[in-house]
Amino acid sequence: MRTTAARGSLARLLLLWGLTRAALLLCVLKVIVFPGPDVTSDVSVIYRGWYDVLRTGTFPLDDVTWQYPPAAALAVLSPGLLPFLEYATAFFELALVADLVTLALLRYAGGGSGRSARGAWVWVAGVPLLGPTVYARYDVMVTAVAVAALLAAARYPRLAGALAGVGALVKVWPALLLLGVRRRCAWVWAAVTGAGVAALFAVLMPGAFAFLTFQRDRGTEVESLGSLVFHVARHHGWDGEVLLHYGSVEFLGPYVGWVSTGALVLSGAALGWLVLWRLRATRFEAWTAADAAFTAVLMFTTTSRVISPQYMVWLVGLGAVCLCFRGSRMGVPVVLVLAASAVTVLEFPVWFAHVVASDPLGIALLGARNGLLVAATLAAARVLWRGTVARRRALPAVGGVGRAARAPVSS
Repeated sequence: MRTTAARGSLARLLLLWGLTRAALLLCVLKVIVFPGPDVTSDVSVIYRGWYDVLRTGTFPLDDVTWQYPPAAALAVLSPGLLPFLEYATAFFELALVADLVTLALLRYAGGGSGRSARGAWVWVAGVPLLGPTVYARYDVMVTAVAVAALLAAARYPRLAGALAGVGALVKVWPALLLLGVRRRCAWVWAAVTGAGVAALFAVLMPGAFAFLTFQRDRGTEVESLGSLVFHVARHHGWDGEVLLHYGSVEFLGPYVGWVSTGALVLSGAALGWLVLWRLRATRFEAWTAADAAFTAVLMFTTTSRVISPQYMVWLVGLGAVCLCFRGSRMGVPVVLVLAASAVTVLEFPVWFAHVVASDPLGIALLGARNGLLVAATLAAARVLWRGTVARRRALPAVGGVGRAARAPVSS
């Protein structure tokens, strides 16, 4: 009976995955026209342009929109593995493969004692909530690597470290995956693998680290938490403007630098909290590494100067890993992330024009999405702290030493 039920659950899972992913593919292939701006232009124009440059053995040194670590070149060059397809089509197909690999990992990890199939269902349901943007960016490929690293952390720490090191050189944030891993060998392998890959790119391809300057000079993007200040300020006489800048739509004008600095301060505070948690944590369970990674990426995503829609796929993937463990208490934060994903597809691409115009609908959508992210972040931090940091016991209030401690000293 149990085997039959498991097969039925797997069949339903695969059916839902197939239906939703077919819809996503039809959207990016433009068989179905999805509302809002064309999300596939990043692949067909920008990625394709980078592909032509990277094939020559150098990075796009004069293109400020190249703001990614050197191993991101592997994702951009990957459609070359399917030379019989047009570049964009090949990219979409590889994104689909990464999606399927992630599902397979989560489904496998959800079996066995103390595990749950909830993680696989979160992935299957969460990805389509973001719309076709998921397949029109390489973030789903990075998420597959991150999910593999986290799931390997308990039994194969060296492999987990190596995957995290490679992932960090593809899109930085996987460096946070090892925050809750206690095995030192994982950290060593991450450092060695990351350094080795970085050195290889630095030697073989000029401009491997030019992205650091381009990333530093970014401003406040219109979808970030801090941007809400300027969305409201535009209705009260603020004379700044919204322009395409450094590859994203950003606010430019008075006080933007202050808000951008404030975002960096918040990110620094998040880092400080995570360091404090790591020093105070004493209880580490099988799911702690996943919970810590999910919380850390939530914190840095929410406080970032840029919250692009594709960032949400990171959170869906990490939240799915958390729920592969029955003992994880990240259910509420994960549901909040799924709700934020559903709002995200409305603010981009469906009604992005309203966001850019800072009209009431655009402000409401951003307020709802970013509010959900803040709530998820605070809830995740609370769950992580309460589940891993031991409470200090107070001295007994009555009797024995307690009474003696309170007794007045006679002269």
